[in-house]
Amino acid sequence: MHSAVDSPYIIPFDGSFQIKDACTRPPKDVPARGKLRKQRVDLTEKLCELQLKLYGGDRHSLLIIFQALDAAGKDGTIRAVMSGVNPAGCQVSSFQRPSKEELDHDFLWRTACRLPQRGNIGIFNRSYYEEVLVVRVHPDLLAAQRVRIPKDPDQIWDWRMKAIRDHEEHLARQGTVVVKFFLHVSADEQKNRLLKRIEDPDRNWKFDENDVSERKHRAAYLRAYEAALQSSSRPWAPWYAIPADNKPYMRVQVADILVRTLERINPEFPKVSDARRAELLSFRESLLAEGEDLGD
Repeated sequence: MHSAVDSPYIIPFDGSFQIKDACTRPPKDVPARGKLRKQRVDLTEKLCELQLKLYGGDRHSLLIIFQALDAAGKDGTIRAVMSGVNPAGCQVSSFQRPSKEELDHDFLWRTACRLPQRGNIGIFNRSYYEEVLVVRVHPDLLAAQRVRIPKDPDQIWDWRMKAIRDHEEHLARQGTVVVKFFLHVSADEQKNRLLKRIEDPDRNWKFDENDVSERKHRAAYLRAYEAALQSSSRPWAPWYAIPADNKPYMRVQVADILVRTLERINPEFPKVSDARRAELLSFRESLLAEGEDLGD
């Protein structure tokens, strides 16, 4: 199975992660904004080249999961990092409040339907982790799911985390490389971004009043994230907690990890056999021998 690429922001695999130790700000020596943008553009070009080989090789798929608190920058990061990637081989799926049909299935069903096929990159903007994050913070949501609640209600989160770990290990054994990003934004920076959505008319459409009410549950969300990341960061499905207060820096870190992940997969275009090469040369000769009048 695939093994994770290293990073200062990788979540350890031994369950020792403490969210209080996770940074929301970049290092003090972070490059200037313009230099970061140049780095990100260069990395995106490499990503495009690697994605083309992944698509042509048709042996592996890449599943990228983004989770974060509101206003951390998931949408903008996906847009910036994946700009220029061939849309035929890359699909973005956003998961909001589950529909009635989705609630009538197990909690992994709606995301399983969107998994990337071989040769493709699949991006989950939120994911099945919502079921151990949002639902854990708001357990009343379980009523609509009509699931069996154990005598110890907290046991349901252990059940779900085991299901997630087993699911991701299965994907890894089948050739899907799983990479997960927690974009970690501070309370102050989140507040500033929400205020900008209110004060800037061009950003009003992005504002959701629920984002304000959910801020009251920040401590509970961070506890839920800590538990989820502790339980599910594995070499074949690593979590990276990326500082999100500086968007250009965050995007460079995400792009760098994705490029190195694909380089480790080492996708290659299919090798052409000698017999097929001979066929191609015969087609070449046929095309070169065509007359000029083809009906145009």
